[in-house]
Amino acid sequence: MGVRGSSSAHFDILHSSRTGWDRCIGRGDPGHPGTTWYPYAKNFVQDFKPLIGPKGPSLQSNRLGSYFATQINGLRVLVYKTELHMHEDAKKLPDGSYSLPIKDMFKQMIADANPRVFLTTGTSGGVDCSMSLGDVAVSRAAMFFCKNDFDNAPFNHKTFSSQWTIPQTYKAEAVKLMQGYAGNLVSQKSHPPASNCGCSPAAHPTQIYYDAQDSIPAFHPILTTDFFEFGTSTNRLDLQGMAVEMDDATLGLACSELQSPPLWACIRNLSDPTINGSLTEAQQGNCAEYYYTKFGYWTTVMSAIATWSVIAGWGDQTQHAKAKAKR
Repeated sequence: MGVRGSSSAHFDILHSSRTGWDRCIGRGDPGHPGTTWYPYAKNFVQDFKPLIGPKGPSLQSNRLGSYFATQINGLRVLVYKTELHMHEDAKKLPDGSYSLPIKDMFKQMIADANPRVFLTTGTSGGVDCSMSLGDVAVSRAAMFFCKNDFDNAPFNHKTFSSQWTIPQTYKAEAVKLMQGYAGNLVSQKSHPPASNCGCSPAAHPTQIYYDAQDSIPAFHPILTTDFFEFGTSTNRLDLQGMAVEMDDATLGLACSELQSPPLWACIRNLSDPTINGSLTEAQQGNCAEYYYTKFGYWTTVMSAIATWSVIAGWGDQTQHAKAKAKR
């Protein structure tokens, strides 16, 4: 991987996103549209393509993803947009299990880029009524919460974690930046399917929540599903995790298989708030789909900013450590 395909480059941070920072207006944007990013297709044809099911997006692009190198606070950052996804790529194997090529992609990327920290980010569904549309959940843990293809997988319902302290030096600045975009989380041209779709506060203060803070248990995980799941006021997914999405635990699984894995964390924006559980199932689904479709872009801006704040804070820690070592 690395810049222009080099397999020997070292990066301080590897940042993986489903949507890509090329679509965002957050701090740390490399400033290049997605069409100018470099394709990452290493071993795609011989190793990955045979394991990808017919719904896999990468079969159209013939690559694993796209990447671009940038710098944040003195750190070399590799920004990556993946085209592999757990639930879309799953292919039934001869033994009855399902393929998980995204896990192997993560392991290959880590070997290529040799990052000290690996961050994932992207959209997710809210699970706690105290969190609002556009808020960001940051966790050092992820748990598989599968009910379809991976229901019987040996890793299902397992939690994976990374033992480190996430820097919050730039949290206040990040929240201030996020609030500057919060006005985009209210549509003037359309309305949700029901007036009481969400159980979250109507206001959008756009906060960042970390595991081990604000009454959230340490290592309270991001939930990774193989179906479109969303939190409601009655299904109490907040007791299981901080947010729900479809990929992050595969990184935890990949790192658990490495002898010297990087530190890692999941940074997820709430593209749909926690849904009102008193609505019918059809109404709940329509509400979740409305928010995700309508506000996926602007909520992703929030997690991009939150990601910048973590990287910038890590940069401070790195500089302090280097200065101390020189004394």
